[in-house]
Amino acid sequence: MPVNMTFPGLRAPSADRPLLGLTVLLVEDSRFACEAMRLLCLRSGARIRRADSLHNARRHLRVYRPDAVIVDLGLPDGSGIELIVELAQATPRIDMLLAISGEPEGEGPALAAGADGFLAKPIARLVEFQQALLAHMPAERRPGGPRPLSEEVVVPDPVALRDDLTLAAQLIRGGWPAECDVAYVAQFLGGVARSAGDARLGAAAEALAAARSSGAAGPALDRLAALVEDRLAAPAPI
Repeated sequence: MPVNMTFPGLRAPSADRPLLGLTVLLVEDSRFACEAMRLLCLRSGARIRRADSLHNARRHLRVYRPDAVIVDLGLPDGSGIELIVELAQATPRIDMLLAISGEPEGEGPALAAGADGFLAKPIARLVEFQQALLAHMPAERRPGGPRPLSEEVVVPDPVALRDDLTLAAQLIRGGWPAECDVAYVAQFLGGVARSAGDARLGAAAEALAAARSSGAAGPALDRLAALVEDRLAAPAPI
């Protein structure tokens, strides 16, 4: 069994588990996206913890220090950019600080804020995930020699998708949201739709974001709410 000489208490990474020994804090509000990331970490040998908001991420970071932090840019209590700036300027600095978003235009601001790299949602291919993290790891923590490039695609539990839709429905049913909540609902469901490959839901979320900008979000929110309710009314996965 190979031993990690940098961290003697840990096994060294191997060709089939190149992230063995890595601890990851994922700051992500979507249960579905988090489940995909959990499977990617599991298949790669990494350990993962999740925080679903800026507040909870900061609470986690006061207790322990992960090797890597992956921060979603759209969170319920603010922008992930805030946390990236904090962590990039902290001493000692987190070894690996990555941003993740379903909106490609978020890459520039994230890198400018101090992120080491950017992951585009959805990320489901194992090789894509591993290569993205290995690119930012010190050479001594990477597995030596050639390694197979797995074409495995992870499939998150559909129950996690229903959890996200249920949360969105609760936010909408709670009454006509304030302006900032409309923006969050549109952003959240847009990300969920991209991760789930739901083009119709994604288009409705984009329409809500556009309608909010013009000050006429009511009908667009109603259409999006109806789509969410339709999906929740479908038979639950077994």
